[in-house]
Amino acid sequence: MWRSAAIDRRGFIKAAGIGFLAALKPEALLALNRADAVYASGIRTANGSFAVATVTERGEIVDKVALPARAHGMAYSTATGRTVAFARRPGTFAMIFDPWNKSEPIVIASPEGRHFYGHGAFSPNGRLLYASENDFDNNRGMIGLYDAANRFARIGEYETYGVGPHDMTVSDDGRILIIANGGIETHPDFGRTKLNLGNMQPSLTLIDAASGALIEKHTLPPRWSSVSTRHVDLDASGRIWFACQYEGHRRDLPPLVGHFRRGDDLAFIDLPEETTRRLANYVGAIAVNRKEGLVGVTSPIGGASVTIDAKTGKVLREKSVRDAAGIAPASGGFAVSSYDGDFLSNHSDVAWDQHIVRIAHPPLIR
Repeated sequence: MWRSAAIDRRGFIKAAGIGFLAALKPEALLALNRADAVYASGIRTANGSFAVATVTERGEIVDKVALPARAHGMAYSTATGRTVAFARRPGTFAMIFDPWNKSEPIVIASPEGRHFYGHGAFSPNGRLLYASENDFDNNRGMIGLYDAANRFARIGEYETYGVGPHDMTVSDDGRILIIANGGIETHPDFGRTKLNLGNMQPSLTLIDAASGALIEKHTLPPRWSSVSTRHVDLDASGRIWFACQYEGHRRDLPPLVGHFRRGDDLAFIDLPEETTRRLANYVGAIAVNRKEGLVGVTSPIGGASVTIDAKTGKVLREKSVRDAAGIAPASGGFAVSSYDGDFLSNHSDVAWDQHIVRIAHPPLIR
């Protein structure tokens, strides 16, 4: 998510250092020199290998860091500049790296009996990494706690008070963990098969970051028990936005996007029927542009990106994007990627993965 002002390009270059810049190809250095924003996302390269790419808002790839397997979600620490790529479910690795290549990447593994769900977040001070995990033998959602000061050693875990946690984030003050429990039971013995579609339990939970205690749990009404709560982000007022994927009949028109605050009930956005059909019952990613008061969602199945006014909930723009994948804040709206290799108006010979993170000049790196 993007919580900072627009990137300072000169600050980025200063933080990168002489060694990093010297290693860049001329075209990559030119792209960085004229960039107004820099992002990171998982990719599959033309030879079938996997990596994380740093990319400008023009879609020009600046650098790549190799991955052991396919990634899914990304997280970025504005305090330290560290970025993490989480393995795609039911993967068991996460790779933490410095986008400016100041240190070797650190690869961590989920403990025995756990796998990553593809998402996580840093504490505001960058000292802790939280990761959504599955205790698959006990069918419990968990949040793993990893110590950034000790090469991200696992130092504990919290329950998510739900099944199938997917995306998560942290409140701006670092006190609350916000988790989207998709409600879907899985087990690595069955790959990515969904084992309980007739008895889903989607929910959104707020957890005390200091103790792991449950603060609030929001479940969906029985009518929408097949609406899997999947992704979350925060707007400038602290309101929590969430996006869903529907596991029911394809002709249904379920709610797919909503919001809530601590102490309030869930409220779904009343999207136009045409928009709901266009999203094809599947929102793959959500992002909030705090500066411009916008919420953006993408659907790879529907081949669309949709921009919503955060104040009114009204749809402002819809755009056809074949195999739309990630979305992140950009000047004038959102940067959107695709599995076909498009990043905004530029095409690369890669497949962009499901999520994008905007990386900004970290204030503590000099």
